[in-house]
Amino acid sequence: MTLQPPFINPTIPFSTEIQGGLKDGMIITVCGRVMSDADRFNINLEYGSDVVLQVNPRYSWLLPISGYVVHNTRLKGKWGWEEPKMGTPFPRGQMFALQIFVTKDSYKIYTNGELFSEYNHRLPFSNVDRICVVGMVDLNLVTYRYSMHHLNALSGSLIVPYKTIIYGGVQPGRCIVIQGQINPTANSIGFSLRHKTGIAFDYSARFDKNVVVCNSYEDGKWGKTEQTDQMPFTRGRHFLVVICCASHEYNVFVDGKQTETYPHYKTLEEIDVFELSGDLQLNFVQL
Repeated sequence: MTLQPPFINPTIPFSTEIQGGLKDGMIITVCGRVMSDADRFNINLEYGSDVVLQVNPRYSWLLPISGYVVHNTRLKGKWGWEEPKMGTPFPRGQMFALQIFVTKDSYKIYTNGELFSEYNHRLPFSNVDRICVVGMVDLNLVTYRYSMHHLNALSGSLIVPYKTIIYGGVQPGRCIVIQGQINPTANSIGFSLRHKTGIAFDYSARFDKNVVVCNSYEDGKWGKTEQTDQMPFTRGRHFLVVICCASHEYNVFVDGKQTETYPHYKTLEEIDVFELSGDLQLNFVQL
């Protein structure tokens, strides 16, 4: 199935159609950074003027750092009862990764790889045809897809080195999201997209030389190395990496900034394994 292309670094306010509408098993991913002086922002699933689901992080002088999150629905111009949850996985000034997993009974809302809340349907999710994001937030990624293996796609407390199957292979429009923290004394970290006989894309950040290296391994030998001295990672710091697989290239984004474009020489559907290694703590992976 061809995936709808992801939206990379879209402007706020953001609004776009969800092609084909929502279905049971769909995962909506929103990655970004909350502004340091934010008072609130909204992530809405809409149908016409109705808001079928609103996820609304709020901040105030009483809760300047942690804040809280409100869930609600608006039907024919009238809001329903608020479902608040104290505390927030969206601290001011920090990166976040949010997933809304659609089930037949509810929306399961994951943040940074962990289940944060669950919101029972008040209106049919099949009505939803649009996602909107407004407020004091910078967006890095908005994407949505269907998954029969959501428990493998949304994972926390992951062990490094990490290896997992990409069910159905890689397709144009697929984005791989990785969130974690570099160790204070790190020497290197690496991400690999593999197939049965080689490595389609190998991305390695080497702190000892302060370089990033990209390559591929085919027919028993490495290809031509591509190297840059623009290091997007910092020892001891958190990071959010997005690898977007386009029809002719891989695009790598670190903390919302594009750092690499690497052409691929292998049929995407043949790539079925993702690996990660190095000196880091891994918090979250979505395939």
